[in-house]
Formats: sequence, C-alpha cells, structure tokens
Amino acid sequence: MIDRYTTKALKDLWSPQNKTQKWLDVEIAVCDGLEHFGHIPAGTTVAIRNGATFDLDRMAELEKETRHDVMAFVKNVAENLGPEGRYVHYGVTSYDIVDTALALLLRDATNQIIESAKALREVIRRRAREHRDTVMIGRTHGIHAEPITFGFKLATWLDEMNRNIERLEQARTSVAVGKISGAVGTHANIGPEVEEYVCSGLGLGVAPISTQIVTRDRHAQLMSALAILAGSLERFATEIRNMARTEIREVQEYFAAGQKGSSAMPHKRNPWNSETVTGLARVVRGNLIPMIESMATWHERDLTNSSVERVILPDTTMLVDWMLNKFTNILDTLIVYPENMEKNLNQMGGLVCSEQIMLSLIATGLSREDAYGVAQRNAAKAWDGAGFREAIESDPIVQERLTAQDIEHAFDIRYHLKNLDHTFKVLDI
Repeated sequence: MIDRYTTKALKDLWSPQNKTQKWLDVEIAVCDGLEHFGHIPAGTTVAIRNGATFDLDRMAELEKETRHDVMAFVKNVAENLGPEGRYVHYGVTSYDIVDTALALLLRDATNQIIESAKALREVIRRRAREHRDTVMIGRTHGIHAEPITFGFKLATWLDEMNRNIERLEQARTSVAVGKISGAVGTHANIGPEVEEYVCSGLGLGVAPISTQIVTRDRHAQLMSALAILAGSLERFATEIRNMARTEIREVQEYFAAGQKGSSAMPHKRNPWNSETVTGLARVVRGNLIPMIESMATWHERDLTNSSVERVILPDTTMLVDWMLNKFTNILDTLIVYPENMEKNLNQMGGLVCSEQIMLSLIATGLSREDAYGVAQRNAAKAWDGAGFREAIESDPIVQERLTAQDIEHAFDIRYHLKNLDHTFKVLDI
C-alpha cells in the first residue's frame, strides 16, 4: 500500500522485517515445543534464541538460488548458528511457519483496527450527545420526510459501529489460529501436543484440523468484516458529502487556513476527505472477492492463495485502519450548521407534518383513504409554493373536524422527537 493511505502502526506491522521476525518467532517456538517434549536436545532453544538472526538482503540473495522464500530464510538463520542450527525448521513444513506467523500478524492487525474502530465509536457517541436535540429534516429518497435530530442520525452510525466491532472481534478469534501439523496436516513428524504447546505459547488458538494450510474461510471471514466496515464508512462519508452540498449546507468538513479546494476556483470547499473514504471503500470491497476465491485450493493445498494474500491482506488491513483514523478526524472536526438544518426543515411550511394531519383526521372518524386525500391535496399546494399549514387551516374538512389545538399539536415538531430518550438510553449515549 502507498504511504498516503497507511498508518504507521499497520505499516510497521506489515514491514518485511516484522513479517520475517514473526517467522523466526514461530521457528523458535517450535524448537521450544520439541525440546519441551524431549524431541531435541536440552538447551537447543536457548542457543537458537540467543544466536538466531536474519538479514533481508542475504535472504534475497539466497532466494535467487532456492526459488523459495522460506527456505532462503531457514538457510540464512542456520548460517548464523552452530550445530544447533540443524534443528531450525525441524519436522515442519513451510506453511506451519508461514500460516502461524500470518495468524500473529492478522491478530495484531485486527487488534489495531478494533482500537481505531472504538476510537471512532467514541467520537460518534460524543457528537451524537452534543447534537441530541439539533433538529433537522429526515430524508428518504433524497426528499424531505419527517423531522429527526442530527444526534439521532449519528446514533444510527453508533449502532452500526457496535456491530462492526462485534464482527471484527469474532473474525479475530477465527483467524488467530496456528497449525504445526506438517505437510498435509496429519502430524506425521510433530505430534498434536507440540502444536498445542507452540500455539498456546504464541497466544494463538489451534486449528482443530488443517491441511498444509489453515483453511481460508477464516481469512475470508476477516475480509468480509473489513469489507462491511468499509461499507459503513462509505455510508457515513456519503451522508456528510450530501449534507455538505451548497444548496443544503448543513455540515462542512473542517477547512484550514491556507487550504485550497481547487486550482481554478478559489471559493471551493470540497468534502474531499469524505470522498477519499468513499473511494477507498470500493478498493476494500474489491479485495473481498479474491479472498473468497482463495478458499478453493486443489486437494490439500496449491499456490493460488499465496500471491493473492501477499497483496490483499496487508493492503486491506492498512487501508481500513487509515480510513477509520481519517473518518474519526473528519467527524471530530466536522462543522455543523444548526441554523441551516432548521431553515431546511421549515422551507415548505410544515409540509413534513402531513402524516400527523392524516392521523388526526382518522382519529375523528374519517376513513384513512379520505384523510390521506385531504393531506395530499393540501401538500400538493405546498409543492406549488403555498404554505402547507395555511392550506390545511383553510381546508373545509379540516375546519369541520379539527380544532385549532388539534392543528397546533399536529404541527408540533416535538411530537416526532418524544422518544429520543429511549433511543439514546438503549445506545448508552
């Protein structure tokens, strides 16, 4: 992933140095397990732990010869050891090391993403609480519907983020499993007790059964959770982009002194950060398909998944962490215009209260169809430029059936918001 869309934490985590260090950590853990159960001489693990090193440039040289990255690594490590070097990679296959190390990397990456998601959730919670009573129009199909508050809108985001975090936690459990089960998973050279010891020492679960690899439905689950999370961020970012439109202007991304919105138009203040999040969400979702397709391998393993995962697992986790941090900043610094929200709410003279007029007429004994007709024909006048309330108050059927108090109640915006306390309590806002 290019540096522009990478957080330092995830860039460091997926660096070649750290990835290879995880391979070495697993190799040492395997030696420890073998020694613990008496399969290699006592003192071997200490000697390997104290002397084992690797050099990425040397590994690259050796890979030209071996045409195998793990064997280049093993050969490089052994070069820096004495006789104990013969026990490095003893009884294991490459993907005992690679998949178990990958589990460590994905566990740590998911931990970081969960922390970033929780940080965003808290900013959403704070801003929802701040704007609990900031009244605005709710829109369906892009058209005025009924009143809500900006805090209520943000509360829907909070609820969604709660589920995203739950999905990430479930996926972390699924993907954080290792395997030390040999070339086809039968524990031919290393017993299950060693596998359990190694994985437990690394803080991983153990795959109940494996082939040469840990089956990829686990990784697909994580990618699915990341794709859904990216979809949520796109939904939030798209809402901000729409609300920031000039003719709506209910919010605006923070615009710093000296910032430029266009090379040609000095007046421009674009929601470019939200647009970036929207665009990157499409990349993340696109990466889900090859991961799902990597679930199918020939027999006990082929190489079709390897090249795919070298790209999409680092790139996707890095992108999602960056997107979370970016959107947290967008929302934390978002400028809100309550006066424009109120202006937009009122621009059609109470038209958004049409349902309450209809329900009030039904309550007097009028049929639903007739009550709907009264409300709709007066709403049509508002669409043509008249005030909806004035049209309602002059309607003969309304005058016959509703009192001035009934009409006042029907046009009371607070009626629509009377259950906000319930929603905010349920979501702990």
